[in-house]
Amino acid sequence: MTSVESRAQAILAQLTLDEKIAMLYGQMPAVDRLGLTEFHTGGEAVHGLVASSPTTVFPQAVGLAATWNPDLMGAIGSVILAELEALLPADPPDPRLGRNLWAPVVNLLRDPRWGRNEEGYSEDPHLTVALAVAYCRSLRGDASQWRVAPTLKHFTASNHENDKFGESVSVRPRVLHEYDLPPFLEPIRAGVVASVMPSYNVVNGRPNHVSPHLRLLREEDPDVVIIADGHASADIVKKSHFYENFTLGFAGALRAGLDSFTDDLKVTMTALYDAFRLGLLSEEDIDPAVGRILRMRLRLTDAFQTPAPTGTNRLNTPDHERLAREAMRQSIVLLQNDGLLPLHPEDGRTVAVLGPLADRVCRDWYGGIPPYRVTPLDGLRSQVGDSRVVFVSGLDRIALRLAAGGDYLAVASGDDALRVAAGKLTDAACFDVFDWGEGGLCLRSVGNGRFLSLTSAEQLRCDKLEPYDWNIMETFRLVRDGSSWLLQNHFTGRYAAIGDDGLAVVVPDADAATRLDLEVVHRGTEMAAEAARAADAVIVLVGTYPHINGREMRDRDDLNLPAAQEELTHAVIDANPHTAVVLVTGHPVAVPRIAERARALLWSSHGGQEFGNGLADVLLGVCSPAGRLPQTWPRDVEDLPDIRDYDIIKSRLTYLYSDRDPLFAFGHGLTYAEFRYRDLAVEPPVAAPGGRVTITGVIDNVGPADSDDVVQLYVRALDSPVPRPRRELVAFDRIMVPVNAKRQVEFSLAVDRLSFWDVGRGRFAIAPGRYEFMLGRSATAIECTAILTVQAPELPPRDLSTALVRAVDFDDYEAVRIIDETPRQGEAVLASQPGAWLLFRDADLGAGVDRVVARLGGGEPGARIEVRLDHPVNGRLLGDVDVVEPDLRGWATVEAPLAPAEGRHDLYLVFSAPARLASFALHRSAHEFAPQQAVPVDRS
Repeated sequence: MTSVESRAQAILAQLTLDEKIAMLYGQMPAVDRLGLTEFHTGGEAVHGLVASSPTTVFPQAVGLAATWNPDLMGAIGSVILAELEALLPADPPDPRLGRNLWAPVVNLLRDPRWGRNEEGYSEDPHLTVALAVAYCRSLRGDASQWRVAPTLKHFTASNHENDKFGESVSVRPRVLHEYDLPPFLEPIRAGVVASVMPSYNVVNGRPNHVSPHLRLLREEDPDVVIIADGHASADIVKKSHFYENFTLGFAGALRAGLDSFTDDLKVTMTALYDAFRLGLLSEEDIDPAVGRILRMRLRLTDAFQTPAPTGTNRLNTPDHERLAREAMRQSIVLLQNDGLLPLHPEDGRTVAVLGPLADRVCRDWYGGIPPYRVTPLDGLRSQVGDSRVVFVSGLDRIALRLAAGGDYLAVASGDDALRVAAGKLTDAACFDVFDWGEGGLCLRSVGNGRFLSLTSAEQLRCDKLEPYDWNIMETFRLVRDGSSWLLQNHFTGRYAAIGDDGLAVVVPDADAATRLDLEVVHRGTEMAAEAARAADAVIVLVGTYPHINGREMRDRDDLNLPAAQEELTHAVIDANPHTAVVLVTGHPVAVPRIAERARALLWSSHGGQEFGNGLADVLLGVCSPAGRLPQTWPRDVEDLPDIRDYDIIKSRLTYLYSDRDPLFAFGHGLTYAEFRYRDLAVEPPVAAPGGRVTITGVIDNVGPADSDDVVQLYVRALDSPVPRPRRELVAFDRIMVPVNAKRQVEFSLAVDRLSFWDVGRGRFAIAPGRYEFMLGRSATAIECTAILTVQAPELPPRDLSTALVRAVDFDDYEAVRIIDETPRQGEAVLASQPGAWLLFRDADLGAGVDRVVARLGGGEPGARIEVRLDHPVNGRLLGDVDVVEPDLRGWATVEAPLAPAEGRHDLYLVFSAPARLASFALHRSAHEFAPQQAVPVDRS
């Protein structure tokens, strides 16, 4: 027994029931008699430490992923650890900080419309795992005595925001095991995480906080702590309506595997005590959770001591600043370039820096407070010189006048309240308009430089330096009302009106709103075009705002750049073709027309405190760009399925399965150098499961600049019996190659890495045959290939004649979704329309079957399930099963005769009407069948 285990058991044995229940809450009180100090879970560190004081802020997580550099992620983790330990001794302590950090986010970026896209790394599991493991290992510190307990979030298949609490999504076993689980299981296998946070959303009929898949985490590490997201335990009652009350919900979550609740203290304690009193929970249910929490705490350095002040300030040191700048440099992706970049401004030549994001560094919800912000304008001026950089925001400037009377709405001197002001037009009555498209407008007062906002007292004031809060009150809409306009707050839907004191307030009804005339002081597009015409080169910076264009609780409706910014960009290109466009977003945008016209096009996430310096370094050739896209950029939103369709195989989503032509491919990115790839080889060329192969290749830099390159190795199965990815990333390396030099890359790969989830046997399996390795600069830019032949036993057919088969273990389907079989266990399928079907490929009917038995959960009157061979419509009909009314437990087992059949066939179950099916079996009369057994397999 380890020291941690023995100490945890000794402490657990001495805790009272009250003390144990108190430890289930995220804010754990001290137990002085046992030397336990206060402890709390939580603390955000997605791309820098979130604290009450300024800390180093790095590019957004999706931008860090664009570096394709695990070593850099490790260095960033070390900075965050150092800054955390510098702040922990503060007196009074910062309530936002503790040694359990809720980071990183490893949800896969399956759909670029996801509101939280900026928080994740990539659409690819391998890239996500490599970055997450490096980051967590540095946060964790020494493996024998952890300094931080990292928390992976949000488990699992969480990639949409709208309706996430109520509408369940389906994740079939192959997608779950091959795609959604690896980013959670592999960091646990690597021993670098202590806890996992379930997501808010509902998967296969259950909220993830009570998911049976939580057990898969514990199969990898019995000590992994499951920590609830904020208010999620109550939400499974209030929003998902999975349980009738908090007592049932909190008890159900604890029994399902949750260890720590992050909710209202009174609600949590009342629910847990009531559950214990009613017999829904026992100490046998509580002790394992408390034991896991104790073991996590005991792993941590100073776990039971109050940290002593260090006496040094390790916040935002010069080394931290340099790393933030380097991270920004490495994260920039050069999407296209016809030779315009890098810029080489000569004496007397000017650069126009244009656009609404040219002089801004935006914060997002999970970023820290930056100690300073270097805007793109700042960065270029510092290197090019103030006199040679011309800045125009490209923003329209407007004034708002009362339709009746003609007085202006203005901000008085020394006061930020919006009020009626008589007299001539002044700066106090002017507003610069930031148009964020579907996200609304932000109005910044020219008079005081602050944004118009709606206060809790329902007054309109120009008092915000930037839009930043959980509820964004700084976005508005100008609504046409006949010949006049109404000013409507986007978040509340309320309208601006003028009170008796002349101050602007809001009212709920449009009829009571004040009618306004809109006066355009100047057109930003015209001023930007004029500046572009007079410049020798142009940089235009456009994009989206983290709190407005998609965020937690709100997905994007489309992939477009805000229309006003699209118009601005084209006007600038028309005025001066020597224009480089920088797209600043936390997600892909569909800009095919800009891509056709811009001489140079770059992408950056919102880049943190060193945004402007890092961008200027790339634009001016101080370093060569080598960022690569961590997700596919579609041409149009029409290239995407419904955002709730998580089946990447059937919907052909992500670079793994898509056959659509992307705007920019996964892994895409250019440099200022030209690289050539050659001599790809696999040794040995023939291998078996359990073995390893070595893949080598040569990279030449033929000039004209020294540059990093990101070498990407993909594989595809040429002889697979089931649909496999068109290409799948299995290795990569970011390397520096000087001009006229070459580098050999070498990758070692386990043959078992080529496996897929065999639904027939409930485990990973390797199919024999040829596998093509592809070395390239992106998923679609393959430069050379080599073949590996895997010698393995032929995969056996699926046994349907002796085993009970779960309906969810299908190979393909039509009009079917996955639901919960019972609240606590099991999954089933629900056919949603007549003609829905399930396919069970290559089924062995043995020496013959003549009966079917099915576990059914009811359906529409007269519903039945047909059993057909080889085709859902024209295939041979063996018979059907009537869907009967279920028993009191919700299910009924029904048996029916079939026409005799034998041999190997594709088996289809075809629904005549909506109905539920949990499991089935085909057998011969008087034959007893056995339940299917899942075999755990390590795919690491």
